[in-house]
Order: sequence, then structure tokens, then C-alpha cells
Amino acid sequence: MKNIFEVGDQIKIERLIEDSDVAAFNGEVVHKVCSTFALAREIEWSSRQFVLKMREEDEEGIGTMLTIDHKAPAFVGEIVEVIAEIESIVKNEIICTYEAKVGARIIATGKTGQKVLKKEAINHIFSKFGQR
Repeated sequence: MKNIFEVGDQIKIERLIEDSDVAAFNGEVVHKVCSTFALAREIEWSSRQFVLKMREEDEEGIGTMLTIDHKAPAFVGEIVEVIAEIESIVKNEIICTYEAKVGARIIATGKTGQKVLKKEAINHIFSKFGQR
């Protein structure tokens, strides 16, 4: 793992909220706003940007945690901006805090965790559960 980032470094991503991002279960729309699970995908993508730059060719990131304090809605057609900030890097684990917002409106805050492991180690972990 390349140690190229420091505590406080930030990465920003943006996502246009589409109909496919709304809260729906079994084809039934609950609310025409960005669902928490769609927001989770974008949050993980924001912090993964650090992993993509830090991993070596034979390494990959694997999620260890995600917290979401969903504070306000993001409507279809709005752009959500997620700013991930490195809170700590301990050995091979990267912990980020993040803030998701539409303009000045804060949509969500929380933390993500990812470890950078050798791909072989990840495959070994998965094989213990019958997957490759």
C-alpha cells in the first residue's frame, strides 16, 4: 500500500440523483428522494477513491464499516456532493469521515472504513465461506 495521503486529505465526488436512486422496495416507490442505500453507494465510492490511489497492483480494498446519519432529502435531479476526509490511517486501514450535501443543505454525515489487503488474502477469506 502506498502511503501517499495524510490525515485531513479530502476527495470530492458528485452524483446526479436519478429515478433509479429513489427509495423503492419490490418495485414500489416509497419516496421520490435519494434512498439511504443509494446514498451509501456514493459514500463508499467517495472514500474508495483513496484506496484506488493507494493500493498496489496485487492489492484491493475491502469495506470494514459504514455509518450514515441521514439528515435531509436529496431529490431527483439534484446533485449530491460527497466529501470524504481521511480521519486516520493505521497500518492498512483507512477511516474516513464524510459529509454529503446538496448545495449548502447537509444530506448525511458519518464514517467509512476500508482495509487494503493482498487480493490473495481476500480470496482466501472468501474461500472460507465457499466463494472465490
